[in-house]
Amino acid sequence: MNGEMVYGWHVVEALLRNRPDAVKRVVVGEQRQDARLKQLKALQPTIGFETRAMRELDAWLPDAVHQGIVAFVTPAREWSDDQLWDRLDQIKHPPLLLVLDGVTDPHNLGACMRTADASGVDALIIPKDRAVGLTATVRKVSAGASETLPLVAVTNLARFLTQCRERGLWVVGTKGEADKSLYDADLKGPLVIVLGAEGSGMRRLTEENCDFCVNLPMRGAVESLNVSVATGVVLYEALRQRR
Repeated sequence: MNGEMVYGWHVVEALLRNRPDAVKRVVVGEQRQDARLKQLKALQPTIGFETRAMRELDAWLPDAVHQGIVAFVTPAREWSDDQLWDRLDQIKHPPLLLVLDGVTDPHNLGACMRTADASGVDALIIPKDRAVGLTATVRKVSAGASETLPLVAVTNLARFLTQCRERGLWVVGTKGEADKSLYDADLKGPLVIVLGAEGSGMRRLTEENCDFCVNLPMRGAVESLNVSVATGVVLYEALRQRR
């Protein structure tokens, strides 16, 4: 099979709507000949759709919930630093960036991408090393957000944050031991929100390049939230303030 495999209805639909040139062909399980498939075909009539037995799709993706649809696409697109700066120069509102420092679980990254897209984040930044990239699982969990939200993988995250501060963006980290609550922070201006990896949090150099850190108030017995849940809490507080 030529090309990278992605799967799931939301992802394939997002690709056909936003990046049709990236789609080489689509394979659908024999049981999925329904109205939803007709609507999908109508998006890009020139792209070939094939019907295969479901057991073939299961064999291609034995550990995935493919929902009876697989697309073969060109490799996932990542943005460069220069492309990101150009984008930020063009937007008319205060930029909002999300940085995830060392998230290794593809389900968490995909969930964070979905929330970031929904809450109006302009770009998601991750380190190139010791972090998960844009895998098929990430694209599936993101429910199509991976095809519209710019993703930038940087070699040196601390240097990137320094560049953000030099460009007038405030860098706000999240840390359980921080003195300031999320709800006491001003999140309305040009902003970079940084969340750390599952368990270990932000790395030392990452934290040192934050202007300040905030905590998420915890009232129960648990000591921390899953990074994708914490991302949702922080981003939607930023959205509330920026409305």
